[in-house]
Amino acid sequence: MAGGVTEPRRKVGVLISGRGSHLQALIDAAADPAFPAEIALVIANRPEAGGLERAAAAGIATQVIPHGDYPDRESFDAAMTAALETAGVELVCLAGFMRLLSERFVGHWRDRMINIHPSLLPLLPGLETHARALDLGLRLHGCSVHFVRAEMDSGPLIGQAAVPVLADDDPESLAARVLEAEHKLYPACLKLVAEGRVTVEGERCNIVGGEPSSPELINPTA
Repeated sequence: MAGGVTEPRRKVGVLISGRGSHLQALIDAAADPAFPAEIALVIANRPEAGGLERAAAAGIATQVIPHGDYPDRESFDAAMTAALETAGVELVCLAGFMRLLSERFVGHWRDRMINIHPSLLPLLPGLETHARALDLGLRLHGCSVHFVRAEMDSGPLIGQAAVPVLADDDPESLAARVLEAEHKLYPACLKLVAEGRVTVEGERCNIVGGEPSSPELINPTA
């Protein structure tokens, strides 16, 4: 609220491929009218993606764009951009979207598209991060939210959350602990971006009013 005028909520498009647990965390956050973003469209590249049901249950528009219907990555990505822009989307969230994106798509949505990754980037990009964290004997593991760049799991870091690695952890128990942190971190970072509190200089994010006053496992605080 500024000068008695409520700022419009930023319209968000979410790209999914699977069950949609990260999508649900965003849906739950956006259910609060005070949250600065609303989900305008959920796009899945697989018709069986469970997240489509989550979106429908929340009354959110959905669209299936099967990647196999397109001759190449560029034409598939162009179809997604067209759908997102038709829905008035301003920001894009990747939420378990298991497709590599073309440089053109990433460039078009530069500094308007964010992703969450289950490691403390730049450590452990790629897959099987929890097993790899255990193999390395890490004492802390976690997750990162970042602006998307053409290189996989790269881009300016918006926020990170760390969790302890316990002596009796296996990849499944560690994944569950990280996932709980992911569901808190992703909405918090989307909130910061939607409020315009994140700017990118070079490949580093500057956050206005988001630095913690004391050490936290989630940084920055919302």
